[in-house]
Amino acid sequence: GAVRMVTLVEGATTYICHRKTAQDKFEKILSFSFKDSFEAIAFDANNEHIYALSNINRDKAALVRYDIANNKELDLIFEHPEVDCTGCRISRLTWKPQAVIYEAWKQEMHFLDADFAQNYQQLKSLLPNNQLEIAVISRSLDEKIWLVRTYSDRQLGSFYVYNTTTNTLQFLADNSPWMDKYELAEMRPIKYTTRDGLTVHGYLTLPVGVEASKLPVVVNPHGGPWARDHWGFNPEVQFLANRGYAVLQMNFRGSVGFGRKFWEASFKQWGLTMQNDITDGVQWLIEQGIADPQRIAIYGASYGGYATLAGITFTP
Repeated sequence: GAVRMVTLVEGATTYICHRKTAQDKFEKILSFSFKDSFEAIAFDANNEHIYALSNINRDKAALVRYDIANNKELDLIFEHPEVDCTGCRISRLTWKPQAVIYEAWKQEMHFLDADFAQNYQQLKSLLPNNQLEIAVISRSLDEKIWLVRTYSDRQLGSFYVYNTTTNTLQFLADNSPWMDKYELAEMRPIKYTTRDGLTVHGYLTLPVGVEASKLPVVVNPHGGPWARDHWGFNPEVQFLANRGYAVLQMNFRGSVGFGRKFWEASFKQWGLTMQNDITDGVQWLIEQGIADPQRIAIYGASYGGYATLAGITFTP
């Protein structure tokens, strides 16, 4: 229960600090620039090495085991070839990683522990709708009882308690049962190539029951800009789709989660190549025959608001 690691930021430099016991002073063990990331997750079983998500000396953030005493990376446990690793589930019994979380077009897990993987698949098979995604919110100290939530792009889902010993599922509550009567729109993953050859991933939501041809489109760039759009239930997108609009969301260069090189491509590119990524996405929709070029709108907040002003200025 003692705090043994802290993150310290001084200007553009971040330090990872460590102490062996609560009586010791914190010492800086690692420093890196704002272009790097290193997130300590947990100590391993020997209580000396740590598991961390790190992109130091690599493009994508990966799960590694790190030697504190000698200040060096010991093992690369898992690295996804296309996207950053964003989380890790650690067993509090063995202090070993059981799964690594990453987000391609939606959040997924790479399993490292056979028992955890089996429990997860058994849990999924018990759900009334196995098309739903599962978020494990919490587990009991013996890891036999799980609190889980289901979700999708068209549903806020439900809460359940899962017993791994008896392989039984207990329903707790629906998140928003009044939404079930509505036929909501599918959030589809898309990708296109920009004018300078970059691959941009995004999402396209089409109105239900309407032919995907010459539709009015609302382009909705995300804020940040060092953030990203996610697959899942989005009330604003569903509202617009319900009114007959196609909604285009794209993770333009500078969006996080796609590696260092893709992120750094946004430096000093506000209103320039970042805006071209948005424009190229609209052009792709027009070429696909989905968008009516005479009925295209753009709106957003934060950086998305900046992109909106740039859009109506450069490509009115």
